Amino acid sequence: MTMTPEQAAWFQGTFSRLIDNIDQAVMGKREVVGLVLAAMLAEGHVLLEDAPGTGKTSLAKALAATVQGTSSRIQFTPDLLPSDVTGVTIYDQAQHRFEFHRGPVFASIVLADEINRASPKTQSALLEVMEESRVTVDGTPHAVGRPFLVIATQNPIEQAGTYKLPEAQLDRFLIKTSIGYPDLAVAERILAGASDRNPSARLSALITTGAVADMADLGATVHVEPAVLRYAAQLAEATRDDPATRLGVSVRGSLAMIRIAKVWAASHGRHYVTPDDIKHLVRPTWTHRLVLDPEAEFSGTTAETVISRVIEGVTAPQARSAA
Repeated sequence: MTMTPEQAAWFQGTFSRLIDNIDQAVMGKREVVGLVLAAMLAEGHVLLEDAPGTGKTSLAKALAATVQGTSSRIQFTPDLLPSDVTGVTIYDQAQHRFEFHRGPVFASIVLADEINRASPKTQSALLEVMEESRVTVDGTPHAVGRPFLVIATQNPIEQAGTYKLPEAQLDRFLIKTSIGYPDLAVAERILAGASDRNPSARLSALITTGAVADMADLGATVHVEPAVLRYAAQLAEATRDDPATRLGVSVRGSLAMIRIAKVWAASHGRHYVTPDDIKHLVRPTWTHRLVLDPEAEFSGTTAETVISRVIEGVTAPQARSAA
């Protein structure tokens, strides 16, 4: 089954309404909101890295309010234990049996606030559930259901008391992006509503979790030409061959690109992926997956530098016309 033009038009309209709803609480950031929504519908996870007070938590709350499902917030601290995230098995004396008590990770949308403040052991508790949408406790798997989205935040300017996310953890995030500060006009609108301490609370839920799962299934049917698949593979290979990288984009990263590119194309009313979709998504989808050579990093090379060099060095195929 392949998505039809009519289905793509419906997908675009629904996607746009979701952005409009979230924009009431997170003003002027439609591009970032669109990326986060696309990641959710591609059944991936989001890492928001930005300065304090830019709206990272507000975005997660607004998305949770828009989706008629469950949501939870985990405040990551150095003393947080893995069982505080996933849950724990407790012996019920009245029933004479062990019962599993679910942790806050069992929700449709999970906000992992300041994830880099938790110990590596606690961070690793998210690895399995982010990849397989299930938690295994005492040898028993427990599914978290669909949709399941982890939005993790971290503050890049405060390093005291933090633990750097390992490469294996970073690779679990479909995209890494930032919100940034609003422009002057939007800032004035935000200040005008300063008395509203929680704008997400007045948002109406526009979509059920079942509808989110249906949109995710529909987005997966977007067509990708062999030439576009080859282009994505060539870009990934170029990141691995670049002299400045010690570790380039993995196969998981390439698959993540195709998954989100399909949703991104559908959100723009197309039932097929174009090379421009790939180009547009390379930075949020791949930058955080690169591990640079220490000497190159010391000389000033960044992941963004490598990505720009790769995009310029790989020739994109000609985009197909609408059918």
